Amino acid sequence: MSETSTTSHKDFSSEDTVESLRYGLQWHLHHTLASSYMKESDRDWYYAFSVAVRDHLASRWMKTQQCYTDNKVRRTYYLSLEFLIGRLLGNNAMNLGLYDLCDEALKGTRLSWEDMQEMERDPGLGNGGLGRLAACFVDSLATMHLPCIGYGLRYDYGIFKQQIINGAQVEEPDIWKNEGYPWEFKRPDYAQTVCFGGDIREIEENGKFVWRWFPAERVTGMPYDIPVVGFGGKNVNNLRLWAAQACNEFDFQNFNQGSYDQAVGSKVRAENLTKVLYPNDNIEQGKELRLRQQYFFVSCSLRDIIRRHLAEGGTMHNLPERAAIQLNDTHPTLVIPELMRILIDENGMEWDEAWEITRACTNYTNHTILPEALERWSVPLFRYLLPRHLQIIFDINSHFLEQVSMLYPGNLDKLRNMSIIQEGNVQSIRMANLAIVGSTHVNGVAKIHSDILKNIIFKDFAEMWPDKFTNMTNGITQRMGDKS
Repeated sequence: MSETSTTSHKDFSSEDTVESLRYGLQWHLHHTLASSYMKESDRDWYYAFSVAVRDHLASRWMKTQQCYTDNKVRRTYYLSLEFLIGRLLGNNAMNLGLYDLCDEALKGTRLSWEDMQEMERDPGLGNGGLGRLAACFVDSLATMHLPCIGYGLRYDYGIFKQQIINGAQVEEPDIWKNEGYPWEFKRPDYAQTVCFGGDIREIEENGKFVWRWFPAERVTGMPYDIPVVGFGGKNVNNLRLWAAQACNEFDFQNFNQGSYDQAVGSKVRAENLTKVLYPNDNIEQGKELRLRQQYFFVSCSLRDIIRRHLAEGGTMHNLPERAAIQLNDTHPTLVIPELMRILIDENGMEWDEAWEITRACTNYTNHTILPEALERWSVPLFRYLLPRHLQIIFDINSHFLEQVSMLYPGNLDKLRNMSIIQEGNVQSIRMANLAIVGSTHVNGVAKIHSDILKNIIFKDFAEMWPDKFTNMTNGITQRMGDKS
């Protein structure tokens, strides 16, 4: 196996054999990595062998996606700011039925199958239960042959690495992709533009007064796809992660004038959006970065959902027939005002129809029963970053509180508890309340958790909408299926 391959490339990707894996390893060493026999490193071997395994899922991935498109299926879009997907070499080999073949293919070579798996960097794009649950869900959906696309962020640095120095924890950045990541595919054709800041104005268009957002800043969202292989290998779904880039990465005029830092200022500011998993939100700059991060993620994902829906012959009016958007915790809750903005401002839809479509598309998974842990954002920060969305949220709240007043006349406690806007020295937006009001279904992640949501935390909402609250429990990845 150490001799340089001189044969022409063969398509072994449809042949699950030891020979195909060995050939794929040599092919990618020499033709993908241009690594000569004398200079091959262990890292080269790991990367080449991972791509050889990846070859066996590529055609299945494309066939799965084409089948979904041809049949105009309704997809689940699972939106989560965290995906703790773990190492994929061993997992994908197992799901494809190649695990034992990989072991056999590497016997007697410089790296054993166990050594090969240990070389993989774990993309720590999540923090515990939330991220692992999301990864398990998309894995199980692929195993069950259910159409799903997961959406998340491609953080440069995932969950931190920990060292203990002099008895104290020292956190270091987790650089998971600096040596290349063989499981992702960059998709520049599907990049999206995201706006921030600026102001809103009421203007006249075609004899009608409408609100328009005039943003001050734009950022590019670059998508990267990771295949999600169902057990048995027949069905391969997709996880799409967004990386932030500046629309204009380099200001040549500033550079020529000696303003070197300013020349790349927009690049640095944009890339900070997907730099780390959790920016420190104990400071005001951290809070702003976190909200920018959430809207960037939501805007990219929602525009991609709509793009795909329209490309398959759908219309904005029948979006709920093809799209079920699952919010994993409150982090993606901005889907609700963003979809309303797109429907009303960009598609000229009336409020009532836009609201019906938005609610029909959206469902919410709650992850916490601690009131102090429920996400809130200050109104002034929202007004600065997302002025049109703030206006829409106030309108949603106004419509909703009218419903509450009609059902419970004179009950100020219910109005106060259920309002999306929390009053105080500084008004804030209760994201969990917004997610409940704007969703068709709300669930916890265990029966006892879901019962606490209905009976204690969101009791008022459950009394108003008893059919809205349900339960969904799935904390494991399935390892069963038809192997035939």
